[in-house]
Amino acid sequence: MLRYLGKRLLVFIPLFFGVIFVAFVLIRMLPGDPAHVLAGAFAYEDTIAALTEKMGLDKPVLQQFFIYIGDVFRGDLGRSMFTSSNVLDDLIKRFPATFELITLSIMVSLVLGMFLAVFSVTKPKGVVAKISNVYGMLAGSFADFWLALILIYIFFTVLGIAPAPIGRLDVIMIPPQRITGMYLLDSILTGNWAAFKNAAQHLALPVITLGLINGAAIMKMTHSTMGEVLDSDFIHHARLMGLAPKVVRGYALKNSLPAVLMVIGNIYSYLLGGAVLIEQVFAWGGLGQYVTQALSNKDYVAIQGFILVATLFSMVLYLILDLIQMIIDPRIKY
Repeated sequence: MLRYLGKRLLVFIPLFFGVIFVAFVLIRMLPGDPAHVLAGAFAYEDTIAALTEKMGLDKPVLQQFFIYIGDVFRGDLGRSMFTSSNVLDDLIKRFPATFELITLSIMVSLVLGMFLAVFSVTKPKGVVAKISNVYGMLAGSFADFWLALILIYIFFTVLGIAPAPIGRLDVIMIPPQRITGMYLLDSILTGNWAAFKNAAQHLALPVITLGLINGAAIMKMTHSTMGEVLDSDFIHHARLMGLAPKVVRGYALKNSLPAVLMVIGNIYSYLLGGAVLIEQVFAWGGLGQYVTQALSNKDYVAIQGFILVATLFSMVLYLILDLIQMIIDPRIKY
């Protein structure tokens, strides 16, 4: 295990810098000039040239990259042009909101997807199997923001049982004392049950939306993999030995988990930035909304900071998933 960790860390270093460099170059190929955006439509050329020099955009791209990496090693991700705040501070402030949202969404997707998959595989002609077939087709055809708007209309506008989509808490609600930045966890740690209830209410619709949309992928992978395992020789042998169906399903599910975990990892890492439309609909104030504003404003420094965080997040996530796979199935070698 330690040898494997050492190999992965050695791979991480060039991979991390490679991703950052490619993103750094591609960002500068985006149409538009941040100096023009910052200076305004009627700015003089001298003003734009001065801003370009101040932002370091007059230097060669390779030189800009090495300057940026040097700043990153010192813990300086730069200052956003439009929030006027340090990008690291902005990311630290907004990351918990997105992390809380996507983590709960993945949990809902996992429970829903695996429940439907297990019952539809073991009872292919049952009611659950029919429901899972319909759900699998519908979830893949609906856009997440469309489903979010429908849920808002039903549960907020018509029924009035959901809070307004105006962020993570009601306007009059004071956030819990910041410890992790995740309102549910901070509310529990500080015993602020009023904030916990309000945060849970605001989380309900976006979590259900993302959970329903992404649960189908987990269900399909679990169904496919578990179906193959149930048809394997060792499962037939287990049945012939007289093992209970519940025990046999447990063996099949355990052997299906490595493939399912990779799907979960793909969805989880994607949602870090892929939940941007949901964050916009619910005015969530997370990383997705932050990078969208940065892209529209040509805020290179903020975009680079987001890509750096997303890269680290994905690398750590896949490392953890690989370790879990090795624990589940010791036969797996990397």
